Amino acid sequence: MTQYTHGHHESVLRSHSWRTAQNSCAYLLTSLSPNMHVLDVGCGPGTITADLAKLVPAGHVTGIERSAEDVLQKAREAAAAQGVANITYALGDVLSLDFPDNTFDVVHAHQVLQHVSDPVRALREMVRVAKPGGIVAARDTDFSAMTWHPESEGLSLWRKTHQQVARANGGDPDAGRRLLSWALQAGLARDQITASASVWCYSTPEEVEWWSSSWAERVLASEFASGALDRGFATPEDLDGMSQGWKAWGSHSDAWFALLHGEILCKV
Repeated sequence: MTQYTHGHHESVLRSHSWRTAQNSCAYLLTSLSPNMHVLDVGCGPGTITADLAKLVPAGHVTGIERSAEDVLQKAREAAAAQGVANITYALGDVLSLDFPDNTFDVVHAHQVLQHVSDPVRALREMVRVAKPGGIVAARDTDFSAMTWHPESEGLSLWRKTHQQVARANGGDPDAGRRLLSWALQAGLARDQITASASVWCYSTPEEVEWWSSSWAERVLASEFASGALDRGFATPEDLDGMSQGWKAWGSHSDAWFALLHGEILCKV
């Protein structure tokens, strides 16, 4: 596993807690049935995980995170507050899943493989713990394909620096475009893979304010900031310029931001 580029600063968790099954794994939802057992890899604060549990009320969902027990505890508390009981959270590493072969009907990973040093091995592990006839599903961002308006030097520097930090951490920030290739390398049959794409688009004043303020804080306070500084990819002045760039971008009435995601839905 790589070093996690974002870390678990409050500004990161606030952003990740916006995610739902509908806005983050819509491509998977029609494949679910009420009695399925699901593994959610890299579950973070658990908002997607809890949604998946609601969609398999006669089944069970297990969410795993590699090393963030405090984040998992918050996920447990959030699930309990929603009355979601068919859910378990535990520590776990996608490169060495602590489950027997043929355990889950669905193995799902959202924005995980971009942070993994060996995504092909990760997919093989996901296939291993999936039942025959089951599903392996993954969705990942493609940083090079992100686009926005108006143009911003601060945002351009942010993307370049983020890609440098992510790659230095052992990950691939353009994972979205490579998911199909990785699935084939993991031994999945081409005729059993559906490859697709979807976007997050922030365009309303409320969405723009939320997205810009989130990143204006994250570039100064998250592990991205320390990674950029420690490796010499940015100076404190650079980070401040990125933060101010996010704020300035978010102040425009015509601000618009789109994030492309690649997706794979694989029959095992």
